[in-house]
Amino acid sequence: MAAPAEPVLFQAICTPPRSLTPAGYRALALLLVFFTGLTGVLFYLLGAWPILPFLGGEVIFALGLVALHARRSARTSEFLLLTPGRLAVIRTDRRGRREEIALDSYWARLTYLEDPGHAGVLRIDSRGRSLEIGRDLAAEEKKSLHDALRDALAAARRPTFDNPQLRDD
Repeated sequence: MAAPAEPVLFQAICTPPRSLTPAGYRALALLLVFFTGLTGVLFYLLGAWPILPFLGGEVIFALGLVALHARRSARTSEFLLLTPGRLAVIRTDRRGRREEIALDSYWARLTYLEDPGHAGVLRIDSRGRSLEIGRDLAAEEKKSLHDALRDALAAARRPTFDNPQLRDD
């Protein structure tokens, strides 16, 4: 992404929660293999040895799905960039495809609709276009993003006049 020509007034990166680190994945794999191994030994001692390949297949399948989910969610992100002229929302989906949506920052209005029991919906409306942002954020994070972006948009709309004759030197 090239550096914007205008000064950056606000920027935020929204990512889905990634609670499983590589060390956590190894711990999960070890625990799953250990307890499945105990179960496999029990079945073997009871004479139900044909179950063992299925137990191994389940472990491989479960660990593969967890790894696939972690890899795909690692690509997902949403980048908000506010400059005096525009508000850019740059999204990267789980397959790595990028999409950039540019809105006029002067006309952008934020709406946060709370939904009890859910994270709510954070929307930007600008000149007839409506866009949901922060889809992967929790309710507290959406509220925090709403407050910070609302203040930044208000500051972007507020003109600053610099008259050298009025300065206190």
